[in-house]
Amino acid sequence: MIRRIILLLLVSLGIFFILSRQTDAEQIINTLQQGDWRWLILGLLAHLAYMLNIGASLKAIYRLLGMEEKIERLTLLAAAANFIIVVAPSAGIGGLAIFAADAQKRGHSTGRATTAAVVYVFFDYLAALLIVLLGLIILFRRNQLHSGEISAALILLVMAIGLGSLLYLGMNSGERLGSALTRIGALANRIARPFINREYFNLNRAYEFGLDAAEGLRLARGSLKSLGLPLLLGLSTKAFMMAILLFMFLAFGQPLAMDILIAGFSIGYLFTIVSPTPSGVGFVETAMTLALNSMRVPIATAALIVLSYRGFTLWLTMLYGMIAIRWVGRPAENDVLAKDESITTHSETHDIHDKRL
Repeated sequence: MIRRIILLLLVSLGIFFILSRQTDAEQIINTLQQGDWRWLILGLLAHLAYMLNIGASLKAIYRLLGMEEKIERLTLLAAAANFIIVVAPSAGIGGLAIFAADAQKRGHSTGRATTAAVVYVFFDYLAALLIVLLGLIILFRRNQLHSGEISAALILLVMAIGLGSLLYLGMNSGERLGSALTRIGALANRIARPFINREYFNLNRAYEFGLDAAEGLRLARGSLKSLGLPLLLGLSTKAFMMAILLFMFLAFGQPLAMDILIAGFSIGYLFTIVSPTPSGVGFVETAMTLALNSMRVPIATAALIVLSYRGFTLWLTMLYGMIAIRWVGRPAENDVLAKDESITTHSETHDIHDKRL
């Protein structure tokens, strides 16, 4: 019953978000109707490949942390997590909760599943930094680089270093990771207490989470060569997003050079991450349009291209997420079997261990 109420609340938040942005949605629909449908279909296919690529990246990370899960399910989990992050902003915690809840239902370690999502974000930041660096170099050579882009890139760098430091701690010591998370949680509680009059984070759970997460991270440390695959998949995710942007240029008959594509995408993705609004709503559209216009793309055409691109990468992804959140919350027929298999495997491992003793 409680699960249904939460699902209903989340879907309601999604509907409210769409209604509150109804003008934006209608503008995007009208914009797409002006494009060449052949390139728009290719954009749709590229978007599907982009979503599946996220699932493949999560699968590789799950395997690194000692878990197995299907790409299709992880793709839906990622879509559902993105939906929650957009409609119910909570510094990404709501998205992580999706992975934790699904892990509990499927018999996985909730700490490892949540850590897998964090590791995905870390590799996503690394891949984004590589692309953004190219974009900033292009803008610098065109004398179009401003302090806003530099500041946003530095913030992204700090975020990546912070996440990487926590993951490194976990690879070496669960106690140190737990202590670090406890200190971060205590700081967050002090900041949040005047607004919510209670502690937002349970510090004991934060420490226990660090210990649990460290077990999976130590497995990843034992196969460092395999860490290259999530990074490559992170880069390919960006490649699919750039392909969508490319198809939007072609759909509106705008001549395109590779440097314009890279620079325009870099600015858009940078402000998707470093933005005061969820997924950069409002900021990305403005920043990308101005960036493309500074590179001699007519302002009206630039606006059409950006709105269409966001129609795929934001609004279509949200639509998938709204569908996925209902599917993820539904009890799966094989969840009990998956849990039983996990318990059986765990018991067999203990039996083997006992025999060795």
